[in-house]
Amino acid sequence: MFSIRRVPKAKSPQPLLTIGRLARECGTTVDTLRYYEREGLLAAPRRAPSGYRLYAADALARLRFIREAKRLGFSLDEIKELLALQRNPRSTCGDVRERARAKLVDIERRMASLDRMKGALARLERACPGDGPVTGCPILEALEEGSER
Repeated sequence: MFSIRRVPKAKSPQPLLTIGRLARECGTTVDTLRYYEREGLLAAPRRAPSGYRLYAADALARLRFIREAKRLGFSLDEIKELLALQRNPRSTCGDVRERARAKLVDIERRMASLDRMKGALARLERACPGDGPVTGCPILEALEEGSER
């Protein structure tokens, strides 16, 4: 008697995503994906015989990484650095931490600058009576004086 041997099904390759589907999946636009590709943030995809871009599923993970890094304030150049560190087997957590520390320092500097702007604008707003002709507006006068410096 012979037995029927079951042949395991071959794993199907990861599905390829068109640029439109990839854009929808990660909540961005096709133009943004093309830009990321030109800037080297996203690897150039395979092309279908029709010329359509076909992205592997790992492109979605890459885009989510980019999106989260942008949400944390990293510029595209800084994201490129992070991605390069991620690919480099000699990089360490310390290298990544150094980039995060630099971003924190930059954010703190910008926050201090925004606080100064807020204070200056609040003083101008309080100095303005809010009525009368625009010719005597202390806000406009201060802006004109500032442009002469």
